[in-house]
Amino acid sequence: QVQLVESGGGLVQPGRSLRLSCAASGSISSINAMGWYRQAPGKQREAVASMTTNGVTNYADSVKGRFTISRNNAKDTVYLQMNSLKPEDTAVYYCNAKIITIVPLSSNDYWGQGTQVTVSS
Repeated sequence: QVQLVESGGGLVQPGRSLRLSCAASGSISSINAMGWYRQAPGKQREAVASMTTNGVTNYADSVKGRFTISRNNAKDTVYLQMNSLKPEDTAVYYCNAKIITIVPLSSNDYWGQGTQVTVSS
């Protein structure tokens, strides 16, 4: 079994920063892309940022210049540094990873349980 465990969410004032972490564990052979999605109340889940194994990144236009995704491949961990937070960034943030497992030998998308980020004064 594979688990993605997120941490780092919380309540923060506009303009402040938060750092999210997501660690993968389990029967992992390799991890391809890792990334972050978010879902605000009444809205569809949207992609925020992603990073491939070799470091290619992609960001939603709404977070470019404010959010930075990074990975520690040795620890199977992905991070999201969020700066200059805005109230519209309020959402549940989900970690996603495309993982090839050892047992069974297969490739699937895995999701974390979600962590709440609230930006409010």
